[in-house]
Amino acid sequence: MKTAVVIGAGFGGLASALRLAARGVHTTVVDRLSMPGGRAVEFSREHSNQTFRYDAGPTVLTAPILFEELFQLFGERLEDHVELMPVTPWYQMKFIDGSTFNYGGSTDDIQAEIAKFSANDALAYPAFLAHSKKLFDKGYEELGTQAFLGWGSMIKAMPAMIRLRADRSVYALTAKYFKHESIRRAFSIQPLLVGGNPFDTTSIYSLIHYLERKWGVWFVRGGMAQLVAAMVALGQRHGVQYEWNADVVAIEVNNKQASGVTLRDGRTLQADTVVCNADPGYVLSTLLPAPHQKKHATERKQYSMGLFVWYFSTDKMYPDVPHHTILFGQTYRKVLDKIFNKLELPEDLSIYLHRPSATDPSCAPPGHDSFYALVPVPNLRSDIAWADVEHDFKAALLEALSDRILPGLKDCIVDESFVTPEYFSKELMAPWGAGFSITPTLLQSAGFRFPNRATTLSNLYFTGAGTHPGAGVPGVVTSAKVMERLMFGTVQ
Repeated sequence: MKTAVVIGAGFGGLASALRLAARGVHTTVVDRLSMPGGRAVEFSREHSNQTFRYDAGPTVLTAPILFEELFQLFGERLEDHVELMPVTPWYQMKFIDGSTFNYGGSTDDIQAEIAKFSANDALAYPAFLAHSKKLFDKGYEELGTQAFLGWGSMIKAMPAMIRLRADRSVYALTAKYFKHESIRRAFSIQPLLVGGNPFDTTSIYSLIHYLERKWGVWFVRGGMAQLVAAMVALGQRHGVQYEWNADVVAIEVNNKQASGVTLRDGRTLQADTVVCNADPGYVLSTLLPAPHQKKHATERKQYSMGLFVWYFSTDKMYPDVPHHTILFGQTYRKVLDKIFNKLELPEDLSIYLHRPSATDPSCAPPGHDSFYALVPVPNLRSDIAWADVEHDFKAALLEALSDRILPGLKDCIVDESFVTPEYFSKELMAPWGAGFSITPTLLQSAGFRFPNRATTLSNLYFTGAGTHPGAGVPGVVTSAKVMERLMFGTVQ
């Protein structure tokens, strides 16, 4: 029987292990953390005889079909193991002037919301949706699981990308259809959810809107960690082995092939195939021996912004706050330029607020609410000393939330913690502490991302946010399909 080792138990690694197991490959997953999930781990804290749980990373599911497919590989059904709950609205967007936009729903729902800002923009929405569908059909349905290993595959895709004006940014495409600045922001913010600046992310990523329309936006009852646990249990039922607290320090190479991994405890796990769900830049620059090592792999790529995420619970309920709120700051282009290009800490905060108890009350103890507030910040290429500024930054975030959406917040917090880009760097081995690996610019998309198979080792594969098709839960799970296609020629 063929054997494989998968490094990393994020969604990409877990999906890869399941696809390998379905092909009859004896698979072992190793992860340096004490639990599965990668960015999607669950933080659990005990306080005053109560348990407070927080999804550390992804907060929604936008393409449940990808997980349904994984369970179907083994004759099982996703719905028998987790309950998916619709999120309504998908996001509520709040602007600095106090206006709100409920993003999501049917065409009529969305047009009615747009009409609150601009009647002409409401009329333009169907054309924008049609363009998003064209991008989805080409960029996701046709090219999403294709392997881009050389210029030939890129050249084949180029005519369609030219016709769809992939050279334009997401914001530029949005501005073609909508004139009101608030609506432009509402329909161009999606790249930030996968690590990109809307002003330089290729418009291919405007396909996200149609993907949301096609499959909806869902929450997993009990939190996203329940989906992680269901995937691990599925693997265990079908022969996948898992090891936690198993830190890989080297990928072994023999006869020009990856032959296994060495763990920090000194053990070596032999394998016919190695699949890396760890960031490719980290793997290429750190885990491989010469001549396969590429010490400057992370220097030659533009990595995404970092994230400051504050997890907190309150003994006051905020029933009027929806599941997701995006609080726009005063500026948009200016603050994004400051974060992505100038690498300066923003003072004009834009905030992604997650209140899972709006959909699933079990996510907080009775009489409590749980939240996480995420703010994009520069990655560690900046000279920000987080140990010196993190508490002041959290205080500014608390003040902004209190003023704009959570009155009285300071006096009702009963549990809290936060992470900075330092967490992503030290715990998740993310180069530069980036939240989403490399940015999705045109020259870092498809064949310009890290390859899904190593260029010098034909049995070393990569999945996850840094590879094709990209970051975000649908992207990293789909990258396992790319791995499967490269290894077996087809996708089940």
